[in-house]
Amino acid sequence: MGDFDDLLERNKTYAETFTEGGFDGIAQAGVLVITCMDSRIEPLSMLGLKLGDAKILRTPGGRVTPDAIVGCILGVHLLNVDRIMVVPHTRCAMASGTDQQIADKVLTKDGTDIRGMTLGASPDQASAVNFDVRALRSHPLITGFATVGGFIYDVDSGLLEEITIA
Repeated sequence: MGDFDDLLERNKTYAETFTEGGFDGIAQAGVLVITCMDSRIEPLSMLGLKLGDAKILRTPGGRVTPDAIVGCILGVHLLNVDRIMVVPHTRCAMASGTDQQIADKVLTKDGTDIRGMTLGASPDQASAVNFDVRALRSHPLITGFATVGGFIYDVDSGLLEEITIA
């Protein structure tokens, strides 16, 4: 049995009733969401959206990374995006410490040394969201093309809290 056989079998079951094909890749609701890779987050469902409505970018901690910026630029200029949401979440591992502290946890757990790697960890999520939203709002290829907002998703209640950006 292959390493992915269980998932391929589940995919076959999924495909048997799949009826969502055939439309373009444009964000029908004009939304792009940058959120964490955490499996407790279902970006479309949490916003009452459906397949095809939004572009979803996932990064550790929901941080705006260089690749996420590229995705935003492409979304704004090619994929109908006119609203960008930056959405980290409560009880996030990336908010449990600094880059150094997270790297130390990895080293302790399995001996892998990632010290010195930029992870984007921040125990002050509100400040991190503020920084990331301001970076997108001031980007010359995004400003004037999309509205950018910051939010924190509560993984226990399912609610979004909008963050006031300074």
